Parts: sequence; C-alpha cells; structure tokens
Amino acid sequence: MKNVQAIVFLLLVAATSAASAQEKVLFPVGASSKTLGYSPLWVASKQGFFSQQGLDAQVILLRGTPQAVQALIAGSLYVASGGPESFIEVSERGVETVFIGGIINGLSHFIIGGKNYKSYESLRGATLGGSSLTGGTVTALKQVLKAKGLEYPRDYNILVIAGGSSANLAAMASGQIAATTVAVPLNFAAEEAGFNLIGRLAEVVPNYEQTAVAAKRSWAEKNRPLVVRFMKAMIQAHRWLYANKELAVDFLVKEMKLKPAYARKGWEYYTENQLWHPDGDVTLEGLKYNIQIYSEQTQSKGPPLTPAKYVDQSYLKEALKQLAAK
Repeated sequence: MKNVQAIVFLLLVAATSAASAQEKVLFPVGASSKTLGYSPLWVASKQGFFSQQGLDAQVILLRGTPQAVQALIAGSLYVASGGPESFIEVSERGVETVFIGGIINGLSHFIIGGKNYKSYESLRGATLGGSSLTGGTVTALKQVLKAKGLEYPRDYNILVIAGGSSANLAAMASGQIAATTVAVPLNFAAEEAGFNLIGRLAEVVPNYEQTAVAAKRSWAEKNRPLVVRFMKAMIQAHRWLYANKELAVDFLVKEMKLKPAYARKGWEYYTENQLWHPDGDVTLEGLKYNIQIYSEQTQSKGPPLTPAKYVDQSYLKEALKQLAAK
C-alpha cells in the first residue's frame, strides 16, 4: 500500500508542475494494465482529448487491479480502471466506489492449446495455466470447460503462473501446461508459433465487463463537472478509435509496441465485436456476470446484488449531452 502511494505521489509531483504551467486541472488516472484493450485511456491522453477538456490527466500504470483500487481508496487517483470484482469487493466493505464507464466490455480471451492439444476433450486430465484460481477470466474458463463436459478439479488442474499471457505461453512451450487463455492480439502470435486454437471464452460467456472505470462515489458527487469532463474525453477517445482505422492501428503499433499485423487484427477484433463501447459506456449485462462471480466466491448472503448498486451512468449521459450541444 505504501509503495503504491509513494509511486503515485512522485508521479503526481511531476504532473502538478505541468498542470501549473498549462493551467489545467490535475486529474490522476490509474490503469491496471497497458495492453491493446486499455488503449482508450492512452488515446485520450496522447491524442489530446484530456487536454481539450482542461485536464492534466496523465495515465499512471499500476500493474494490477488491486494496486489501482488501493491508490483510488487512498485518494492518490481520481479514477481507476481494472477488473470490476475488486471494486465491488471494496464497496461491500464500506468504501463505496462507482463505475462511471467501461474500457473492455467483453472477454477478449481465446483458449490456446499446446501442439498436442487440439480440442476440449484433449484437455481431460491435463494441467492448464492461469493467473489465479478465482479471477474473472479463470472463472469464465471454468464455465466454458464445464459447458464442454469438463469439471474442475475432477477433469483438469490449474497451475497459477505469474506474468500474464506471455508467461503462460512460455510455460506451454516448455510443456509445463497443456493450455491457457490468451487475450487478443497475443492469440494471433500464439497461432503463428504453432499452438492450437481450441475456443474462445465469449462463446459461453458472451456478457462480461472485463475492465471498467471507477471513482469513489462521494468524490465523484462532489466533483461532478470534472468527472463529466473526463467522460467527454473518454467518449472522444472511443469515437476516434472507431473512426480512424489506419491512425488507430499506427497508434497501437507505436504505443502498445505491437507488430503492425497484430495491431490491425486486434483493432478489427475489438471494433467488430464492440469490446470497446463506441461511447465508453459500461455493459450492465456484463456486470451481472461479474457480480455473480463475486457473490459465488464470497458466498455473500442477503438480497441479490445488482449492477444498479455499483453504476452511475449520469456522468456519461451529461457528457454526451454536452458534446451533442456543440
């Protein structure tokens, strides 16, 4: 916790100087990852949409949703992005957060098998790789495999491997695991390397909020004009991604360090499947699944939890109204 605050503090000191020089409002934004899916945040920053709204909102990379949540709670961030379950958890513990928009509105993961694993049935008795045993992506994987006749832990094991998709691919190449989930566009690289495409999580779990943008509810209510300005920039970033294919692909190549072919395929996959909402909204149907995951893992009792408890779309709606009025 202290390390996260220290990192964010140092970044804020540098950002404060820039804000003073440009007379913009300091607006710290936290990102739990820097991948193709998170591109709207970097587009809003690097393409000047935050600046147009009078915000000095440099994106701070915190490497993981728990760190982003901690920084948000501590007040080091105004908004943070990451997996919804962690924000739901802190809300249920008394620090109320609210989702004001979405980043990745669906599961972008494919199930990739090693060279000897080409079907769901071939995974029976095998060891699969995952970033955790209880996260949203792993839970979705279990749902997919259950739909295909494989029960956990009866029919397969899961080995937790730190380091994300790249580390899981390395473990698969060495024979340590038989299969894993890989997010777009690394799935294209995996297939080119000779691994096998077995399926995709969205086939069984079509509605899921993979990454949302959240703020502390009390802070957002007190600073509504700032939050609306933030959402205006996010709307513009999402619209820019959809409207400028070639420029967007070039941006992904340079900012996300992707090969041009993977950047193009990734952009096409995200836009065709609307994993980025055209206006940066959150998916309420998707959040129902996130809430289900949280409720099952915590064995929560009492009245059923609903998305309405954790979402406030009024900031987005006001931002859309102001943009339309121009």
